[in-house]
Parts: sequence; C-alpha cells; structure tokens
Amino acid sequence: MAELYVLADALEQPGGQTAAFRESRRICYARNTVGVITAQHLSHSYGRRMAIEAVTFRVEPGTIYGFLGPNGAGKTTTIRILLGFLRPRAGSARVLGLDCWREGPRIKRDVGYLPGDLRLYPWMNGRSALAIVGRVRGHDLRPTGLALAERFRLDMNVRVRKMSRGMRQKLGLILVLAHEPRLLILDEPTSGLDPIMRETLGDYLRERAAAGTTVFFSSHTLSEVERLCDHVAIVRAGRLVADESLDALRVRAGREVTIDFDDAEAAGVEPPPFLAVERRDQTRWTGSLTGATPDLLGWLHGRPVRDLAIGPPDLDSMFRRYYEDEPEGNRS
Repeated sequence: MAELYVLADALEQPGGQTAAFRESRRICYARNTVGVITAQHLSHSYGRRMAIEAVTFRVEPGTIYGFLGPNGAGKTTTIRILLGFLRPRAGSARVLGLDCWREGPRIKRDVGYLPGDLRLYPWMNGRSALAIVGRVRGHDLRPTGLALAERFRLDMNVRVRKMSRGMRQKLGLILVLAHEPRLLILDEPTSGLDPIMRETLGDYLRERAAAGTTVFFSSHTLSEVERLCDHVAIVRAGRLVADESLDALRVRAGREVTIDFDDAEAAGVEPPPFLAVERRDQTRWTGSLTGATPDLLGWLHGRPVRDLAIGPPDLDSMFRRYYEDEPEGNRS
C-alpha cells in the first residue's frame, strides 16, 4: 500500500506540542550558531557505488538554498542523510543544531519535508489528510492548510485516487507547509505543477524566507533555481563543484557580447583579456565578457564601434559546463 511519506516522518515522535517539546526546540534554536544546516565531508556509498563524496556546505537562516544537479547526481542521498534516514559512511551533518543521525526524530519535529517520490493513501482527501497530520503534530492545521489550499487552488474534498499528479503535489506541499516549520527541505517541489502554480509556490517560499524560514530544495531545473535562490550549490557525480551566491555565479558566468565595428581594420585588433572572442566575422565580434561591463566600455572608448549588445549572464551555458562528461552510474 502507498505510504503517506510526510506523515511517516512525523510519526517518529508522537505527543505533539508538549512543554518538553517546546523546551527542546528552544535549546535547538539556541545551539544553531553555525547555520541551520551544516554538512562536513559527507560521503555515502551503495555497495561499491559512491553516491556522494566529501560534500561540505552550510545553509544560513532565512536563505533559499538551491541544491542543483542532474538526475542521479547525489541530491536525494544528501537529503536522506540530513533527515536521519541514512547514516553517512563518513563525515557529519547537523540540522537546527542537532546531529542528523543521533537526533533525527527531534529534527523532524520542526522540519517540513517533501520527498521527491511523494506517496499518499488513495482513500484520503485533502481534509482528512490535514486532520491526521495535525493530530500527529499536535496542532490544528486546518486554518492554515485550508488557506494554502485556496492559494494553491486545490479542492480538498477530492480523494487522492482521483487526483492528478499536480493535485497530489499540491496536497503534499500543503501538508508540509501548514505547520509553518522553521526549515523546509523540498526535493523537486515543482514536479507536476503547471507554470502558474510554480510561480505561486515561489511567491510563498519567498514570503516564508522573508519571515525567517530557511528553504533547502533540490532541483535539476536551472530556471527555477535562478528565479528563487539566494545561494546555489551544484552537485555533479556525487561531488560538490560549486557553492556560492547566485550573484557570484552570475559574475563568473560572463555576459554574451556582440560588437560591430565600422571596418575590418578596427576589428582586427587583439581583444582585451576580459573578453573571450569566440567568433569573428569581418567587422563583428561575438564572445563572452568575463570582466566588468565598465572595463569593456572603457576599452571601446574612442574606437570605431557601430553597435554593441551585452546580454544577461549566461548561467545556462555555465551550468552545462558543470554537467559535461557526467559519468554514467546509478546515483541517487
């Protein structure tokens, strides 16, 4: 039978909002001095197949942190370690100041987790699912959950067996978001959503981040990461190959540049070191700007230029370079 995966996470700690729970959460917050998530040299393998190797990163409070990589790069394995579902073969991970393996049940109390392979009982409808998760968590989630259902345009009276894939994804998001956790861990959260609902979810996540919620989500779609994230980590073949702010990535990505000179003689000079010219057609240069725009404008000053076009940072090309020659294998 299909499992209510989100509910299974919460069931590890029955009892809901007791005084002991509130005190443990306060201690958890107080201990969080090095980031909401810290991973140090995480490695894990499935038999002889290495899933992730020496992965190290930190997620700061209130950040929307994108964990980007192609399918099979190691994103889901990392998330399973963060949630205490897997014990790393090497390294350590802490979430909300707590050790992910030894204190996993306490972490789950204050984390909203949406798995990439969401499963829900087919006999449930949205209202009954919300009621069950609310009882497990010790909250009445109906006011917040129904407000989210209205925002995501989901009929909560429809049974799961009659829902489309997109409707099931909306319900999973509502169950994860309704208790307004301090940390959201979302594995491919826009899967199955139409473009309008992706925008709606993005708006909501930005609102939560502005209120202090930390959002960690995995994706293989560059456009949604670029639209949402403050910070991006890129995982390739189980290794972290980039971990920096989106602004820093844009600077490194370079800008597409086209320069039209008045004559071939002017176009025959050597380009400056911060401009990689990839093609020359008599009077036209086409290439990538790796330096600052004012540097290029200063270099062009006084030269016979007929036209100049500078495009936005070419993040797509940069990300493709990270994924080139991806080794084949069954990573998760």
